[in-house]
Amino acid sequence: MQIEMIIIIIIIFVVMTYNGQISLKDMINDNFYLFRKLKEDDWDFYVRAKYGDSVSPDSIFTKRVRNGLSAIVISLFFLLKDLNAVKILLSFVIGFGIFKMDYINIKSYYKKHIFYIDSMLPHYLKGIEILIQHYTVPVAIGKSVFDAPDIFKDGLQEMINEINSGDDSINPYMNFAKKYPVRDSMRMMRLLYRLSLGSQDRKQEQMLMFSRTISNLQQKARETKYKNRLDKMESKTMNMLMSTGFGVMILLVLAVMQMIDI
Repeated sequence: MQIEMIIIIIIIFVVMTYNGQISLKDMINDNFYLFRKLKEDDWDFYVRAKYGDSVSPDSIFTKRVRNGLSAIVISLFFLLKDLNAVKILLSFVIGFGIFKMDYINIKSYYKKHIFYIDSMLPHYLKGIEILIQHYTVPVAIGKSVFDAPDIFKDGLQEMINEINSGDDSINPYMNFAKKYPVRDSMRMMRLLYRLSLGSQDRKQEQMLMFSRTISNLQQKARETKYKNRLDKMESKTMNMLMSTGFGVMILLVLAVMQMIDI
């Protein structure tokens, strides 16, 4: 009896959705706080890493939820014949797989471009050195937001707003580092915070230390990039040699077998 009820509910849902009486998008938006529990902690960062500020992470997440729910409904529809608990579970697994697909793809994009993305923050901080020499750190950051990489603009503005609201602790800087977990982000934000606390008479000395550290981080990123590129080339070369050796071995075996037949 429960299976028959489920079948009827699915048919009614499909018909009402097709006629526009039910909006899947509105249903998701109305219950977004429930679906948010499925949202990965690093989802927003990966979306910003790929699209910058041109796309809202929440809007893409809503599409993920809609695609997952649609996949569940469609799967149930095709499995209506002899529907049972196993097939219902299979439909939910398919829906969850569709839901996770976009996350896996966007995470894969980050891994492919990790060296470029990780180099953005030290490159940005290197670029605001001149501003920091003439202004306080918060003012320098505020003036640099327009020219900052798109991926960091929202976070920088949030950090400035927190500081301007009276929070002179390290928290605004650490919140930025948590929002953008690129390589050494925590360390770089601590350096920036210490620089904001420095007295005017020691500012030049601290600037030299800050500049040297950021330059070292840039150099480290470049070395890692070249090392991984070299490792990739070596791996391709090794695969080519192994393929060639395996091919030669097969030809030798075939030649020996032909000689034995003769």
